[in-house]
Amino acid sequence: MTVVALDTARSSPPDEDWGAALCAIAEQQDRAAFARLFGHFAPRVKRYLMQAGSPEAQAEELAQEALAAVWRKAALFDPAQAAASTWIFSIARHLRVDALRRRAGLQADEDFDFDALAGDGPAADDQLHAEQLATRLRGALAQLPREQQQVLHLSYFDDEPHPRIATLLGIPLGTVKSRMRLAVAQLRRLMDC
Repeated sequence: MTVVALDTARSSPPDEDWGAALCAIAEQQDRAAFARLFGHFAPRVKRYLMQAGSPEAQAEELAQEALAAVWRKAALFDPAQAAASTWIFSIARHLRVDALRRRAGLQADEDFDFDALAGDGPAADDQLHAEQLATRLRGALAQLPREQQQVLHLSYFDDEPHPRIATLLGIPLGTVKSRMRLAVAQLRRLMDC
């Protein structure tokens, strides 16, 4: 298996469907559900690992290892505890930490200052800036017409392609694209103020 590049044009089910896919894998060892889950999450996990500082080859290997662990441990997934994506990314993160330990030549029983490890998250000033930007963006989004908010949400938050948005909303594809273009232009104006 190889992790392929992220294909944003393909439609993907919402997170609830991934929980159902994990249950199908756990209960019936459903290979089709696993193939869909692998196709969706493997490139995202690889990208996450690379952004966290893993070299591409190691990120590829860890992403495959994480998804193999998902197959083996699907019965441990509890949808009441976490979303499927959270559970999968937690597995990947733990594998990355284990790889860092191995690379440093440390044993599990040695004293190790985990606080000395570089954090996966952004620096405090970057995080503050991101939070301020997010607050401004939410305010700007709230000023958009409902129709524009709808297409932005479906496209950017639900990762739906434009043709699927057109189908969901029952509007022509050109209207979806026009609303997207207008919404993005309006957001730029509002954010520049």
